[in-house]
Parts: sequence; structure tokens; C-alpha cells
Amino acid sequence: MHLSHAPDAPRGEEIGFDDFLAVDIRVGTIVSAEPFPEARKPAFKLAIDFGPAIGVKKSSAQITDRYALEELAGRQVAAVVNFPPRQIGKFMSEVLTLGFADSDGAVILFAPDQPVPNGSRLF
Repeated sequence: MHLSHAPDAPRGEEIGFDDFLAVDIRVGTIVSAEPFPEARKPAFKLAIDFGPAIGVKKSSAQITDRYALEELAGRQVAAVVNFPPRQIGKFMSEVLTLGFADSDGAVILFAPDQPVPNGSRLF
């Protein structure tokens, strides 16, 4: 299944509320960000703290167009924490960091507009 990132893409298939609840989306704080030169598409390696219940998880994020490494640490982000880990080159991505495409197709991170505790779940 391929999802379009375009703002004019048709709405996705209808799902039940239980399907939505199965996707565990949590807020975490980026504790470190590193270059990921081995990635096929430009990306950063992130370490994100999701609080004591989930801990620090790694993620590969294609956010190099709109973010610099030095501005990422301390930023809260949202991520899906219950997908299986995914091997990306030599890096194991443990969570899917969420974002939206801007008008140029660059990824803008999805985050709360006010600080919330790490590990807070989207509902």
C-alpha cells in the first residue's frame, strides 16, 4: 500500500475506531541527532526519549530539508512506537517519527504546541 504525501491526495480507506486505537502514537523528546550519510534518501539518526515506560528509541527521519542537527535535541516529536523495528542500512529504526509534507514536499515534524510529558499517548 502506498500513501500519497500530496495535500490533494484522496482520503484513505475508512477504518474502525479499534484500528485507530491499535496504532500507539506517543510524544518523546529528541535527546540526540546524528548524520546518516549511508541512508539512500537524506536522513538523520534520532534518539528519542519516550519516558520510563518505553525508554529511549532510535529513529531514522528524512527531515534534512527543514531541520539542522543542532536544533533537534530538546524538541518534542510524535512517533508510532508499536511498529516492528525496521532495518535501514546498518541502522535499526525502532519507531516511526511522524511529520507532514510542506508545499515543497519537505517533512515538517508533528509535535504538540505545548510541552507534554514524554510518553503521552495521542487520543
